[in-house]
Formats: sequence, structure tokens, C-alpha cells
Amino acid sequence: MRYLILIAAAACAALAWACGSGDEGASDVGATAVAEVASPDGEALGTVRLTQGERGVLVEADLRGLAPGAHGFHVHETGACTPDFAAAGGHFNPEGVGHGILDGGGHHAGDLPNVHAGADGAARADVWTSQITLDDGEDASIFDEDGSAIIVHEGPDSYGADPGAGARIGCGVIRRG
Repeated sequence: MRYLILIAAAACAALAWACGSGDEGASDVGATAVAEVASPDGEALGTVRLTQGERGVLVEADLRGLAPGAHGFHVHETGACTPDFAAAGGHFNPEGVGHGILDGGGHHAGDLPNVHAGADGAARADVWTSQITLDDGEDASIFDEDGSAIIVHEGPDSYGADPGAGARIGCGVIRRG
């Protein structure tokens, strides 16, 4: 199924008008990016793939080595994981709004739903977001001058005004695929 979606996305990129857009500035549908997520000690935790759609980005997480349960999962504002994960800065927030998917005042573009790890420590998630783009030059582009990173937290995000997800246990710089 994933391959059919990517084939359809590539066809849309070649023939943007067939997907309902005749705009000259149509997004680069089918563009990809990847973040190789690692723990603070450098242990590989998995991969997060991003694929540009016509009106947003599909974020696919395939992670392992996590404690069972929910983990905050966000796009952060800076494409850096060293010298420590604090280098990734805060949540990606080009509109300068508050935190929390369920907060009535809106939420950061980098706020994504929690990922849930099973008893074996593996987490798999597919998330669609219309608040980020892989397109250069757009306000919501994760490829601004300092890039962006994926952060996995030790606990679940609250989805409210206070994130409360705890320590950063995984980080991966997002790079073009």
C-alpha cells in the first residue's frame, strides 16, 4: 500500500493539475525526508520518514528500544542533536502559537500525536499533518536555514498547554530523502 501511495504521489508531482492543482507554486508532492533517531548514547532507535503530499506531510515512524507506553513525538525547530538533544531547541512553531493538540488556542506545527511502544519496545505510527511542509521557502518549511529534528520523549505529551513529556530520549536530524 505504501508503494501505491508513493507512486500516486509521484504521478501527482508530474501532473499537478490531475490532482486538483493548477497553481504554478504547487508543492513538491512526493518529496521525501528522513531522520535516523538515536538515543543519547548513540544507540539507533529507528527511522522517521516524511513524504510531502499535496496539502501536508505524511510522517511515518518505525522505532524500537523504547520503554512500553506512550512517548511524546515532535518536530523541533533546529536540525541538531549535538552536543546534547537540547540543541534541537523547542517545538517547530513558525506561527508562534501555544502548545497542545487539544488546547483551544491552537498548537505548534511540531506538535504530533504520541507514539505508543508495545511490550517489545517497538513503536510504529503514521501521522498526517497539514502544518508542516518539505517545500523550500514556505513559512512552515522544516528546511528553513537551521533545519529541524525529530524528538522522542520519555513520557507522553499532555496534549494541553503544558507539554510535560519529560526528558528527550531520542533525536534525529531531518535530512532530505
